[in-house]
Amino acid sequence: MQKYEYFLYLWHINLLNKVKMYTTALFDLDGVILDTEPQYTILWDQIGEEYYPELKHFAHRIKGQTLVQIFEMYFRNNDAVQRTITNRINEYEREMQYHYILGVKEFIEDLRQHQINTAVVTSSNLAKMKNVYRNHPEFGRLFDKILTSEDFLKSKPHPDCYLQAAANFQVPVSECVVFEDSINGLKAAKAANMTVCGLSTTLPASEISSLCDVVIPHFKGFDYPKFRSMFG
Repeated sequence: MQKYEYFLYLWHINLLNKVKMYTTALFDLDGVILDTEPQYTILWDQIGEEYYPELKHFAHRIKGQTLVQIFEMYFRNNDAVQRTITNRINEYEREMQYHYILGVKEFIEDLRQHQINTAVVTSSNLAKMKNVYRNHPEFGRLFDKILTSEDFLKSKPHPDCYLQAAANFQVPVSECVVFEDSINGLKAAKAANMTVCGLSTTLPASEISSLCDVVIPHFKGFDYPKFRSMFG
């Protein structure tokens, strides 16, 4: 090997050692995969107005939390109210629209073709997911794993859900990219020490940018090569 070839070889090896290799993409559900957050905002703001009129923007306060966590924080020891709210949510979710965020389905399919692990990590429960599957029969085939509120003890902003997702694939957190839109979700991803891509679908980019490595408005035009160039 000639001298200049040897130095070129060393430079190439050094470059490879510096480049992060991401193997796993973890997606929140509402506001990241499905364009449902505006509908939930209406519902939860109505609930907040009824039970906590002194708390403005109630929906913003509870985004990213499980229903159990919301009940524990705001409706503890009030079984009647909890049943009323649960029934109201179940009825609301049966009638909701479950449209995909722009470009997300194509992006996930492209990741799968390039052997990137994909998982949903959501605070939604299995009852909600039945409505998703009914509207999108193909949904389960888009992902290697779907984690719901039943799969972890602590909800966002605690990192438990994302750490469990990484453990499921047996990959280090350094190989994971999280796609999130809510403050609680972004905090959870950051606390898990993962790379974070924020979606400005629910909140403006200026409000979430400090919690993100990258902020995007949607997934249109986002594919595996762009994923590699932005995070690789």
